[in-house]
Amino acid sequence: MADRPMENTRFRWIYLLFFVSGFPALIYQIVWQRSLFAIYGVNIESVTVVVSAFMLGLGLGSLIGGRISKQPAAPLLLLFGGSELGIAVYGACSLALFHRVAAFTAGAPAVETGLLSFLLVVVPTILMGATLPLLVAQLVRLSGNVGRSVGMLYFANTLGSAVACFAAALATMRYLGMSGSVAVAVGLNLLVGFTVVVLHFRWRGLARPKTGAPEGTLKHATAMPFGVAMALAAVAGFLSLCYEIVWYRLYAFATGTNPRSFAFVLGAFLAGIAFGSLFSRRLCLRASGDLPRFARWIAALVLGANLLGFAIVPLVALVARQADYVWTLPLVAAAAGLLGATFPLICHISVGPDDRAGSRLSYLYLANIVGSAGGSWLVGFILMDFWPLRGIAVFLALLGVALAAALLAAGRLGAAEKAAAALLCAGVCAAVVFSARPLFATVYGQLEYRQDYRDPGARLADVVETRSGVVTVDADGAIFGGGVFDGWMYTDIHVTDTVRRPLSISFIHPDPEEVLIVGMSGGAWSQLIANHPQVRKVTIVEINPGYVQVIGRYPQVAPLLRNPKIELFFDDGRRWMFRNRQRKFDMIVMDTTYSWRAHATNLLSVEFLDLARGMLKPGGILYYNTTFSFEAQRTGAAHFPYAFRFGPLLAVSDSPIPLDRDRWRRILLAYRLEGKPILDPSIPEDVGILNDLLHYADALPGDTYDSEGMETRENILRRTAGRRMVTDDNMVVEWRESEWR
Repeated sequence: MADRPMENTRFRWIYLLFFVSGFPALIYQIVWQRSLFAIYGVNIESVTVVVSAFMLGLGLGSLIGGRISKQPAAPLLLLFGGSELGIAVYGACSLALFHRVAAFTAGAPAVETGLLSFLLVVVPTILMGATLPLLVAQLVRLSGNVGRSVGMLYFANTLGSAVACFAAALATMRYLGMSGSVAVAVGLNLLVGFTVVVLHFRWRGLARPKTGAPEGTLKHATAMPFGVAMALAAVAGFLSLCYEIVWYRLYAFATGTNPRSFAFVLGAFLAGIAFGSLFSRRLCLRASGDLPRFARWIAALVLGANLLGFAIVPLVALVARQADYVWTLPLVAAAAGLLGATFPLICHISVGPDDRAGSRLSYLYLANIVGSAGGSWLVGFILMDFWPLRGIAVFLALLGVALAAALLAAGRLGAAEKAAAALLCAGVCAAVVFSARPLFATVYGQLEYRQDYRDPGARLADVVETRSGVVTVDADGAIFGGGVFDGWMYTDIHVTDTVRRPLSISFIHPDPEEVLIVGMSGGAWSQLIANHPQVRKVTIVEINPGYVQVIGRYPQVAPLLRNPKIELFFDDGRRWMFRNRQRKFDMIVMDTTYSWRAHATNLLSVEFLDLARGMLKPGGILYYNTTFSFEAQRTGAAHFPYAFRFGPLLAVSDSPIPLDRDRWRRILLAYRLEGKPILDPSIPEDVGILNDLLHYADALPGDTYDSEGMETRENILRRTAGRRMVTDDNMVVEWRESEWR
């Protein structure tokens, strides 16, 4: 090892292997979190605790790896290889383990969800978290330069994770599903693990360089107090995750929560961090332990990152009016890169290049993770219930400016430089505060209407932001959830024909006394069903409390909130059903989300259909929206012995579905909405609407496909022959371009 070529070869091998290691780590995170969300729900509480459980495991792993790295005789490469093999073993068993645990714990309360999630992922995340301090300690022994070691390893591993995000969105999740994606990750872990073990034994007999002061080492390795460095690492992690959550909400709205958009945004975020780390490595190679210079560099990076992070929201809205959202992802990468560059710099001026380098790095890494978790909780769990996106963006920008100002103060500037820095920071704060309202005022409108934004009718009358999502209503009364059309704020059958389908429940069920509605949205369907002459009790489960605020503002649906028949719960629909499996209903009605949106599988899969089946009374019917997905329609029709379609809605049951045209006509004429008949037989227009409805039934069985009409099970199965069944694992309706027929 005395010659430089051999040392460079070892560097390159370690960087390459750590790059490959980052790929399966991110695949596991995507798949395991997705699997846990299916078990414990996709409401914000469950999402927050599941993500926090991952972070906690990584933090503990970092501490353990750091402690081990302090031992001079520790075989660091062998431990890294063993960690990869251990992750592979757990990965191979993970989904089966999750499914077994789900049978006993699904729908657990938030505290239990967090504990169970942590226990399910603690072993692999500890192994993942331990790898960075182990390899940093190994490379510091070779190079004597902490910043270079952290920067390159952080770059390699994070870039591998970024590549995994794009691969998951474009290939693995789309074609292989969760189990196939895990299989790929397991194979890569095995490849890395066995390769590292071989290299360990191949290099074991070579001399290890003495720790000390090779070329490029800092003159003053601990120029910054370690406690200050930990605080800076925590704040940097806090800001990064806060902005990531803000950007997730922005892009979720812009894309209608298309699952690929989440992977693309995360990929851009990680790629930015990776190249930011690479950039910081160059700074670490050039500079000595001059604290003022490093403080100024870090301050400049933080200031630039926060200004760009603040500007991304209005910039994305502006670009989205003319082009696809993917063209704005470089902005995310740039802002993340500026923040990502700070961590190696902080390590460089606070960690000495000795045998304790891995251990001290582990504490900085833990502080960074704790700050990230704190950002996730504060913004995602608390602030989004009180502040709009504009307020959160202003808060983060001002916090970033304050951090930059503190770093500049530590830079030992002269009097003139301090005055200039103070003036700069004050000017940035003023610009952020005074520009926020005009820049953010029309963001949601621009994202929703895109090229049509300038049309006179393209205006939002209501915007409600909560931690569960964004609800908007336009001037025409159309309601949107997360940027996607949800329906209308009207119950008048003369105004919109979308309310005709909830009025059809008397056609398919003789006596629907007790009904479960999953997804309330604007309340029009719930209002109609609650006023159905035969319905005695309605249980509603809605994931976003923001809809209640909207409903209360519209007289046609506001009475729903005062109806004594109604029992309203705010929860993830599948999670609530798991927790209440003992309850039985005559009908379960779901005018739920588009099949291509993130987590739509949770309400369309075979596993969900089995859950719903267990909650139906004898003769009970599940009546749900497939949004014209042929796969979803085939899944329901093939999984139940009896099925029937009306437009995009599918009715399925284990008992014969008693279609009765005369009963439907009788109930429609007896229907009262807040005391007024919905159809008056003395009015010619109403008679025409009634006949139009009954005409759908007259067209049965029908041999041709009418997307808005009615269809028997036999026709559905014949028409969808060759389509795949939707399962929690294959997610066949997600991770691809939507298919409209």
